[in-house]
Amino acid sequence: ASYGRPEWGQFRFGHTHPGYANSGLLSMTGFVYGVTGQTTDLTAADIYTPEVEEAMRALEEVTAKYGRQAPALLELMAQQGPGYLHAAAVPEADTVRFNIERGDELAFPLAFIFPAGGTIWADHPYCILDNADWVSEEEAEAAAIFRDYLLAREQQELAIDNYLRPLDSSIPLHAPLSLENGTDPTVSPDTVPPLPSPNAEISAAVIDLFNITKRKATIIVVLDVSGSMEGDRIKTARTATNEFFGRLAPDDKVGLIIFNDDVTTLQEPTRVGDVVEQLSQRVSGLVADGNTDLYGAVCFAAKQMAKQQQADIEAGDSRLYGIILLSDGEDTVGSVTENQMFATCLPANAEADGVKIFPIAFGEAADQDVLLRMAQVSGGRMFSADPDSISNVYLSISAEQ
Repeated sequence: ASYGRPEWGQFRFGHTHPGYANSGLLSMTGFVYGVTGQTTDLTAADIYTPEVEEAMRALEEVTAKYGRQAPALLELMAQQGPGYLHAAAVPEADTVRFNIERGDELAFPLAFIFPAGGTIWADHPYCILDNADWVSEEEAEAAAIFRDYLLAREQQELAIDNYLRPLDSSIPLHAPLSLENGTDPTVSPDTVPPLPSPNAEISAAVIDLFNITKRKATIIVVLDVSGSMEGDRIKTARTATNEFFGRLAPDDKVGLIIFNDDVTTLQEPTRVGDVVEQLSQRVSGLVADGNTDLYGAVCFAAKQMAKQQQADIEAGDSRLYGIILLSDGEDTVGSVTENQMFATCLPANAEADGVKIFPIAFGEAADQDVLLRMAQVSGGRMFSADPDSISNVYLSISAEQ
């Protein structure tokens, strides 16, 4: 509203999770440099100050989306419009690529902003491990030849065509790195100071302070325990779900719902630190049997989360909300129809502070079209998994909240 766009609502920001994504770590480190006013010699003690903690807490209060991949934030901006996410911390190359390749899906073109006080000009070191006893002279020589090939002017010029800045600064920038595509080619390390990349000490402190200041999450895990989940599926689902519980912060809240012929609450949303052990025991004892009341389970979880969200609002507790839905099949019970579920249980349009649904299509028989639509209308994200990949999918969802 302060900038003449009251219809866009309160400012909402997105950035990848610094504990799971390099772009998130670099953007949060740059943010800390900006708060301190420093451009060099940042220490962990500089990070653990009331000034930096207050600033990061204010930033996280308006941050509505995390994740492991920066392009996913741009996808949301395209799908949901400027009223959902107003800005996101992403690399220059992703910004330019999205404007060129997906610009027709955006309500407004993206603009890449360079912080005047400095930014991390991320590079990608190429190291030849010629002193390692497992690298032969021939292998080291081949690596040197490839390095020289990459640094040759012909290859360096190709970087621009792939939305990247060449290491060779004598090469003039040109389209696609242009104002028309959302970036300023005249900006360089000479005009915007390069900030040091974080070392291990700084990285640990930035991630720690982020975890301290970020909004806590309330998660309801909804697990399909119908007969088709027998065997490796239920076994790996149990293991991966318990691993996910172990990654939640003690002050997050977690609930658990299972469904087959019926929908059953095994745990209403409760502080993780108080229930994680007994919850893990319950998950470890799950067995697969019966039919699949998929739509009924989604409605049940959505209503339970709405009550939790309302109670938090009344208590002044600002949180992120997510429903993780794991299912390997279609609804076979019919207690709620598909249309009824979308019309009465799920939002018509995603809201930045709303309940996001993260469906996991577990196997090829899952109803992926319906699961994808659930994710889209809620501002969540659908994942496909099998027994071999389910743990990594849960890891990605951990980064979302």
